[in-house]
Amino acid sequence: MQDRLTPARAALDAGDLDTAFRLINDALSQGDAGADMIGLFGDALSAAAMTRDAAGAFEMAANAAGANAFPYWKKAAFAHDLAGDPDQALAAAIKAQKIHDGDPDIIYLLAREFHARGERELLGLFKNRLTASDNPDHLNLAAELIAGEIRNPFTLPLFKKLAALRPDDDIAQAKLMAVAREFCDYDTIEAQERRMQERRTRLGDAAAHDGETPYANLLHCADERLNRLAANRPTLGPGCSADRTAARRAMAHSWGARLRIGYFSNDFSSTHATMRLMREVLERHDRSRFDVTLYCYTPEELIRRDDGGRSQWGQIVSVGALSDGEIAQRMRDDGVDILVDLKGHTGGSRSHVLNHPIAPVHVAWLGYPGSTQMIDLDYVIGDRFVLPDSARPHYHEKFIRLPDSYQPNDARTRPLPARIDRATLGLPDDRFLFASFNANRKITLETLKLWAEILRDTPESRLWTLLEAPLMRENFAARMEKEGVARDRLIFAATADYEAHLARAAAADLHLDTFPYNGHTTTSDMLWAGVPTLTKKGSNFASRVSESLLNAVGLPDFVAADSVAFVAQAVRLARSPDHLSAVRRHLASSRKTAPLFNAERFCAGLEKAYALAAERARQNLDPIHLDLF
Repeated sequence: MQDRLTPARAALDAGDLDTAFRLINDALSQGDAGADMIGLFGDALSAAAMTRDAAGAFEMAANAAGANAFPYWKKAAFAHDLAGDPDQALAAAIKAQKIHDGDPDIIYLLAREFHARGERELLGLFKNRLTASDNPDHLNLAAELIAGEIRNPFTLPLFKKLAALRPDDDIAQAKLMAVAREFCDYDTIEAQERRMQERRTRLGDAAAHDGETPYANLLHCADERLNRLAANRPTLGPGCSADRTAARRAMAHSWGARLRIGYFSNDFSSTHATMRLMREVLERHDRSRFDVTLYCYTPEELIRRDDGGRSQWGQIVSVGALSDGEIAQRMRDDGVDILVDLKGHTGGSRSHVLNHPIAPVHVAWLGYPGSTQMIDLDYVIGDRFVLPDSARPHYHEKFIRLPDSYQPNDARTRPLPARIDRATLGLPDDRFLFASFNANRKITLETLKLWAEILRDTPESRLWTLLEAPLMRENFAARMEKEGVARDRLIFAATADYEAHLARAAAADLHLDTFPYNGHTTTSDMLWAGVPTLTKKGSNFASRVSESLLNAVGLPDFVAADSVAFVAQAVRLARSPDHLSAVRRHLASSRKTAPLFNAERFCAGLEKAYALAAERARQNLDPIHLDLF
């Protein structure tokens, strides 16, 4: 048989199909129908572009090959695939995979087919395994399948490979930086930040930030001028321009006796952080003066977890299944006077709907801590801390600055923290306990170094952080060791349900903020739990939020002037237990007295702001900065 195979294969390799077919047919007619000869026949048919026939030949070879059938089932799978027969391709690939579990090409074909068929459970068996391959097609499919799974540890090696394959692709590089932040991979973060600095020096600021999403940019950049340059945004629909804005404001509009407020979000569930903040404000809206509608594209999974509060917040109009244009038309038909976008450049946002002409007044609030670039907005709601006068040149929106803080808080349904003793939580009772429950992606190198300095200066203290995945914990601990902090001084917490989280949080002595992206809901949660939070002055919205909240709860002294003062004050507080006890008592009483937790007061200020903005629109006047303090 080998005597026949060798010349036939040589002819095929030389591209002499006529000779190859003649030799193969001669062998087959003489009874030489072994797997190798039938497989060679399949190769010849493939070379002749007879892919369907080739697939059949490969299947015959596989059936004749016994234990050595894998290569033929693999060839059969890809021949069927090329011939446009996905069912046969999948069947052959499954047979190949059963023989040899781990072939990257077969894993790719299976993942692709299960994805196309919507077989999520079966896809889950293969999608992560694509990241082991070095084939760009395999890696691109993996990116499509798992890029949004921010806690999936396979995303880190995946985007390292993609960034190496695409050194000039700014989006791939920015995605690697974002994923590295999720897993506290500080070596990769440092390398990516050096790359960004090199591009800034060589090509200018815009080029350095072109591949970043606006949210990812805020995680490491506190320069409001540069925040505007993060250009990797979701589709902007019809786009935003001064002419479109002017045409929207000039549209004929029928005003009613009550102001029609439309809130637009995908977070309308009691379990979402945004609603934990603002639900009481929604419930307190004066229905004699305001008609409230929630334009909801909240995922069903999140809605199912709602505690029933949604029914108290206003009329709900589900728009998730509608196109951008259809959503805009529905809002126009409803006669919305003021449309409030609660998302901005955050996950799952459809803020670009506002680039359609909808309401006389478009407002951004709460979801995104900065200017929502390229979205048609008249105002952004803030306060004198997060939106100082110096920020005005960096916003296309006019400022609405509320009296106390831009952030509402729900004191009606937010659970009171039932303090649990440290022993029950497995925490040391004889150590000063610093904590930070801010999201792991906010723990920048700047933040980590400050924390490390504090721990070095308070050798009896411990640091308690919310780091879920083993890879996050290992990377964080390794870098802290590099900064001179032993691993046994670190305590890691896992995610807990909200009520349990507030209860355990009360066991901390002092909460340390993150920079440049502060705790937002987390800071108000800690203050509600009675735990003082220490922050420092910031230079953009995201880095000024804790200052706003601390002032609204009567603790302006917990805003350090700079990094040096932040470290010194943390050390001083760790040595001042009586002072901290007094602060905790102040926070406990603040739940009933502080503006931060007074939703009725907040709602009154918000409604006054809406009325002022609406009155200017009624008079066909352009928006101006509106200060209510």
